[in-house]
Amino acid sequence: MVTPTIEPLSSSPPLGWLLLVLQTSDPLFPTGAYAHSLGLEELVRLGVVRDAATLGEFLQTQIVPALAHQELPYLRFALDAATRGDLDELCAIDHEINAWKIARELREASASLGVRRLKMLTQIAPTPLLQNFADRVAAGTAHGHHLTVCGLQFAAAPLDAALATYLYQTLAAFCSAALKLIRIGQEACQRVLRECLARDAANTIAQSQRIARADAGWFNPLLEIPAMRHERANERLFIS
Repeated sequence: MVTPTIEPLSSSPPLGWLLLVLQTSDPLFPTGAYAHSLGLEELVRLGVVRDAATLGEFLQTQIVPALAHQELPYLRFALDAATRGDLDELCAIDHEINAWKIARELREASASLGVRRLKMLTQIAPTPLLQNFADRVAAGTAHGHHLTVCGLQFAAAPLDAALATYLYQTLAAFCSAALKLIRIGQEACQRVLRECLARDAANTIAQSQRIARADAGWFNPLLEIPAMRHERANERLFIS
């Protein structure tokens, strides 16, 4: 009987980046994402999202366009800067992302998620660029937004894989919050998520790669105003 040889992780770069992406995309990874609905709580209160059908409509008509025109392009910009090791450019991108986060709760949630992810990455998969960026955040010259940190993390991954991972994480986060906010079960959530991914993911990723830096951005009052209302709500289940 021949015993198979198991290659060490360090000798298999493709497997290495994939395993790190899987680990950091898992709900077990401590970014604190479970504490944020990213505006969904107030949208439920307003009756915009009520059930599986309206959740799917909300994701497809409100979240997917934002991903295509702002989130995924900025992830690509950050990933490109990280690949080149350009720390100053990463900080400039981070400040642009901060400016686009108009609602205070969404802005603070983005930075909180990013800083938590950055802290864990410097412990489990440290690189000089990660540590240098963490030093900039500690010094107050960068905010550490989640998009920026994801760009740093995904620098070793293929671009399509990085964009697809972020798109999935975003949609899944809204579905996870919906489980606590509306009468919807896990099976229905999975059907909504799968339908949205099957219908929109490929086109959204392709569209996002055609967005130039000067054209990137997205503003939607339906997302911003509920996030601002949530800050003053009398009762809240989520931080944001």
